[in-house]
Amino acid sequence: MRRESITRLVVRAPNWIGDAVMCEPAIRGLRSLFPHAELTVLAKAVVADMFIGYPGVDHILRYEDKGIHAGLAGKWTLAGTLRRKRFDLAVLFQNAFEAAFLTWLADIPRRYGYATDGRAIFLTDPVAVPDPGLMTHQVGYYWNMLRLLGLSGEAPTPALTLLSDEERAMGDRLASAGIESDDILIGINPGSTYGGAKRWLPERFAETARKVVGQLGEHAGTRAAVVILGAKGEEQLGRDIAAKVETRSMVLSGSTTIRELMAVTKRCRVLLTNDTGPMHIAAAYGVPVVAVFGPTDWRTTSPYGQSEAVVREPVDCAPCLLRECPIDHRCMTGVSVERVFGVAMKQLEGVSGSFGSSGLCNARERGANKTNETNQINQTHLLEGYTIFLDRDGTLNRDPGYIRSPEQFELFPGVPQAMAKVKQAGARCIMVTNQSGIARGFLSIGDLDAIHAKLERLLGEAGVSLDAIYFCPHHPDDACGCRKPNTGLIDRAVRERQVDLARSYVIGDHVRDIELAKSVGARSILVTTGVVRPEQVESLIASGTVPDGIAPSFAEAMDWLLEDAKHRCAQESGSP
Repeated sequence: MRRESITRLVVRAPNWIGDAVMCEPAIRGLRSLFPHAELTVLAKAVVADMFIGYPGVDHILRYEDKGIHAGLAGKWTLAGTLRRKRFDLAVLFQNAFEAAFLTWLADIPRRYGYATDGRAIFLTDPVAVPDPGLMTHQVGYYWNMLRLLGLSGEAPTPALTLLSDEERAMGDRLASAGIESDDILIGINPGSTYGGAKRWLPERFAETARKVVGQLGEHAGTRAAVVILGAKGEEQLGRDIAAKVETRSMVLSGSTTIRELMAVTKRCRVLLTNDTGPMHIAAAYGVPVVAVFGPTDWRTTSPYGQSEAVVREPVDCAPCLLRECPIDHRCMTGVSVERVFGVAMKQLEGVSGSFGSSGLCNARERGANKTNETNQINQTHLLEGYTIFLDRDGTLNRDPGYIRSPEQFELFPGVPQAMAKVKQAGARCIMVTNQSGIARGFLSIGDLDAIHAKLERLLGEAGVSLDAIYFCPHHPDDACGCRKPNTGLIDRAVRERQVDLARSYVIGDHVRDIELAKSVGARSILVTTGVVRPEQVESLIASGTVPDGIAPSFAEAMDWLLEDAKHRCAQESGSP
C-alpha cells in the first residue's frame, strides 16, 4: 500500500468503552502513518462521543444501530453514507463480520483488518489473527494489527481528551455535593454491564473505601470523599454502597454521559473497580486503579501500564469468561477487603510521591531529609543565575497526543503556582519542546503560536511567564540537531541567553529529557505525569537512565529543585 495515496480513511472503532480506550494508541499510531489523510472514526454513539476533541481525528461518524441504521435498510443507508464520502481505506478495529461487509458494500477500495468472524472474503488486506496462546494485551492486539502498514515499536499508554469546560462543569457538580477541588476523591465503580460474574461484593467495596478514607484522615490529615460511578440500572447499587461508606459521598450511577464519566474519573485520585470500561478510562488519565478480576482474563484486559493494579483470587476455574457464575463465585468471594485496601494504599502512595526502593529521593523525602542549616537559607535569591529547562507535553500539560489547537491545551493543576515559586527565587524558565506534529502536517506554526499564547495567558493569570520558548518542528526521521535528546535547543539558549549549564536543570516526563540533561551537564528531574509512569521508574533506573530526582507532579518537582538548590548552596558556603 502506497501510504501517500491515501487521502481519506475511515476507522471502525470497537463497540465497548473499554475496548475503545485500549484501541486509542492504535488510532494514534494510524494517524502517524497517514499524517496528511482525513481520518474519520465510525463508532456507536457512546464510543463516538469519547473522541470529541481528540486531536488525531478529523471527523466523527455515529453508527446509530438503534435508529436510522437499524435493520437491513439502515445498513444500506450507512453504506450509502460511507460511499458518498469516497474513502480510500477502511481500517477495521471492530472484529465483526458486519464491519467488513458494510465497507465492502460501500465500495471502499482498501479494507484492512483481522481475518476474524469469516469475513476475510470482504477484506482486501486481511491480517492473520494472532496466536491466542501468546496472551497479548488488548492494547497490543490493536497496535500489532497495524504492523503490516509500517507501525513499529511498542504501544504507548492510552490517552483521552477532555475539554476544560467539561472539567470545570464536573468540578461544580462535585462541589454541589460538598466535594472540593483539593479533596482526595476515591472512586468506586462496583457494577458491570457484562454480567454479575464480574462484580466484587458491594459491601466489600464500601468497607474498603471506608478504610481508605479513615487511613488518609489519620495519617495524612487530608480530606477525602467518595464518588460512586455506574451505568443506568445500577443506581440502587450505588445508593446501597453510599449508605455503607459512612463518609462524604456522591452517587453518579446512571446519571452521567460518557463525557461526564470521563471527567469525574479523571478527577479521582484512585479508582476501586471491577473489570469495566471506567477502569480503562482511569488508566488513560493516569489515575491509579485497583481492579478486582474474576472471570475475565487479567493478562489481556488489565489496566494498561499499571502492573500493580490487579487483585485476583487464583482459582482453577478462572478465567472462565462467563457472564454469570454457575457455582459459588469463588473467584470474587476469595478476594478480601484487606487485599484490596492494601493495593489501594500502595497506589495512593505512588500518587503522593513515594517510590519505595528506587534509591532516589523524591520531592517530599528530599525536603524531609535536609539539615536545619540548609533549610534556613534565604530562598528569595536562591536561584539567581539558574536556568530551568522545561519540557511541555506531559510535563506542564496533559498529553493526549498531538495538540492541534488551544482548546485541546490544558495545564496540569498547580503548574503556574509552582513556576511562580522558582521565578520568585530568581530562576529563568525556558521551555524546550519537540513538536514534530508540524512536520507531520497535524498543525501549522500559526497553530503552535496560538497554543503557546494560551499557555502564556494561563501562566500570566498567576503572575508568571516563560523567559523563552524553543521548539523543534522537524520529523524524527529528519536527523536534525535540535530534536531532543539532541542538544540544539539548549545550545541555542546558551548562545542567546548566556545560560550557565552548571547551574541548570532539565525537567521532563521522558527518557530523552534525562538524556538531554546528561548531555549538557545539567541536573535532571523526571516527572511521572506523562510517558514514564510511577510503576515504570524501577525499570528505568535498571536501564541506567537515572535522573537526579523523581517527582509525581510538576509542583513537587519544583519543591525538589528548591531543596536541591538549598543543599548545593549550603555545600558552596561550607555549611555542614
